[in-house]
Amino acid sequence: MKAVDRAAFAQRHWQRNSWLARLLQPLAAITGWHVERRRAQFRAGRRAVYRAPVPVVVIGNIYVGGTGKTPVAIATVQALRASGWTPGVVSRGYGAQVGPQPRVGQGELAPSDFGDEPALIARTTGAPVAVHPRRALAAQALLARHPEVDVIVSDDGLQHLALARDIEIVVQDERGLGNGRLLPAGPLREPASRLESVDVIITNRAPGTPPAHHAGGPRRADMWLQPADARHLSSDTRRPLADFADVALFPSVAAAAGIGNPQRYFATLRAAGLRPDPCLALPDHYDYRRSPFESVGAAAILITSKDAIKCRGLNDPRLWEVPVEAHFSDPELFHWLAARLRHAIGDAPR
Repeated sequence: MKAVDRAAFAQRHWQRNSWLARLLQPLAAITGWHVERRRAQFRAGRRAVYRAPVPVVVIGNIYVGGTGKTPVAIATVQALRASGWTPGVVSRGYGAQVGPQPRVGQGELAPSDFGDEPALIARTTGAPVAVHPRRALAAQALLARHPEVDVIVSDDGLQHLALARDIEIVVQDERGLGNGRLLPAGPLREPASRLESVDVIITNRAPGTPPAHHAGGPRRADMWLQPADARHLSSDTRRPLADFADVALFPSVAAAAGIGNPQRYFATLRAAGLRPDPCLALPDHYDYRRSPFESVGAAAILITSKDAIKCRGLNDPRLWEVPVEAHFSDPELFHWLAARLRHAIGDAPR
């Protein structure tokens, strides 16, 4: 079974109280025990916690896989800079062989050295980025190389408790909590009750999905991703996305996505009036060492920014990147965040 098929199989079972979920519940109980034991060790001081000399914002999820964290991280960095901060970013560097020492870079970074998401964040925001599985080491390296950084945004890392944080933002999507069970019986890395202790919950909603209404608890906002003009990978030419619905310009159009939820990207294209065929769902963090497009006969292939950053070496003139911009239902969200960070500077011992 292919990786993408295995992921789809798991998602089907994780969305309901299926026979497989019930069968795996004893293993989920072990997951819960391990999660609580680990948190207790950090609370009791038996595991070291690094407190950075600047505020830290962690953006993560409890639903395993992609929910839209990277667009939130990009929007957070851009909003903080607009508010007068100088943000830097730390990340695991998934897919890259980082080695014992953190890597720090800025601008155009190689995905093979930094991971696709950190490279995309660096290219889009211009912020310095440090990667290492141990986020505390990444934060220390970032501040040593860039002492001008006065706030750290952690792309993922909600469960990485060795890095102290001032703000926790959870990103979820229309799948919500699935069947509410922990891995492997369900999709959750931590119990659903974990959401009660975070500061913000952002729901990444597919086009046309009605918002949910919540009373009390963490601050909540809906996010939707709006596609911008497509960018040709070979020439850097830009075209309105509507052009790809014109058969005189593009007789056939396909789409591909190697992200956590490819169907959301395809739905975004359809909401923009396109009908790509085929829609190629690839495994998350697909490395593109070999082209998956050789059997695709379309005149144009629309791919995500996360994929585009790894596809330059394919030299396929049919590839067009479709960047997306995050929009939020709460217009005061980032003003609130900036105010909370200023408050954190005065309250927390550094």
